[in-house]
Amino acid sequence: MNPNMTFFGQMISFAILVWFTMKFIWPPLNAAIEERQKKIAEGLAAAERSQKDLAQAQQSADAALREARVKANEIIEQAHQRANQIVDQAKTDAAVEATRQKAMADAEIVAAQNRAREDLRKQVSVLAVSGAEKLLKREIDANAHKALLDELAAQL
Repeated sequence: MNPNMTFFGQMISFAILVWFTMKFIWPPLNAAIEERQKKIAEGLAAAERSQKDLAQAQQSADAALREARVKANEIIEQAHQRANQIVDQAKTDAAVEATRQKAMADAEIVAAQNRAREDLRKQVSVLAVSGAEKLLKREIDANAHKALLDELAAQL
C-alpha cells in the first residue's frame, strides 16, 4: 500500500462526503436552522410588541383610573354641595315656618287679650253697677241701667 494512494483515496472520500453533505444534508439542516431563527425572531418581536401593548394598557388603565378618581371627586363635591343646599333650604323653610307660627301665636294672643279685656270690662261694669246699686240702695230702672252700663263700658 502506497501512502500517497491512501491519502488520495481519503481525499476523494472526504470530497464525496463534503459534496454529499453539502447537497443532501446541509440544505435541510440550514433550512431548519433558518426556520428556527425566524421563529425566535418572531417570538422576540411578539414579546416586544406585547411589552409595548402592556405598557400602553398600563397607561390606559392609569389614565382611566385618574379619570375615575376625578369623576368620583366631582360626584362627591356635587353631593356635598347638594347636601349644603338641602340644609340651607331646610333652615330657610324652618325660619319661615317659625315666623308663620309666631305670627299665628301673636294673633291668638292679641285676640285672647281683646276677649279678656271685653270680659273684664263687662265684669267691671257689672260690679260698678252692682256697687252703685248697693250704695244707692235703690233700684234703677232697666233702661237707665242699660244706658249706664253702655256708658261705663265705653269709658273703660
